[in-house]
Amino acid sequence: MANEQTATLGGGCFWCLEAVYQEMEGVLKVVSGYMGGHVTNPTYQQVCSGATGHVEVTQVTFDAKTVSYEEVLEVFFAIHDPTSRDRQGDDSGSQYRSVIFYHDEAQRAAAETAISTLTAERVYSLPIVTEVRPAVTFYAAEDYHQQYFTNHPNQPYCAFVVSPKVQKFRRKFAARLRQGA
Repeated sequence: MANEQTATLGGGCFWCLEAVYQEMEGVLKVVSGYMGGHVTNPTYQQVCSGATGHVEVTQVTFDAKTVSYEEVLEVFFAIHDPTSRDRQGDDSGSQYRSVIFYHDEAQRAAAETAISTLTAERVYSLPIVTEVRPAVTFYAAEDYHQQYFTNHPNQPYCAFVVSPKVQKFRRKFAARLRQGA
């Protein structure tokens, strides 16, 4: 598809971002994985150790005719804390840092513009620490991480951490919900 684009985002546990973007209109595919480290084919255990340099990311493939990259970023900034370095809630470590991995110069510019705009508008009381870095090799996470919230909605982490983010997305971005979500 000529209008297909990819966004790769790290904003804490990948289960949270994945669950939200699976419900967004125009999103074609969402894959949880790892990016930005120095180990080839890292495992979840290796990434969690913090020694690989990878970030838990969600790779979002979307139809740019239906949803823009800027809208994908708007949701990203609304559903995680971009002012928290190496931490989201109780999840702490460099693998949980806030980062946008851009796939081309237009995405880099859009990410930097989004951060500048949010900063100028004083949307957050603390400085935004989201990194903007070039995309490198993406490693899909193990199968059991894919569609985790869909498959385990009553698991305690999902019930207490993921579900509130999904609910926030549904309230704040109701017009962008996928039909049937």
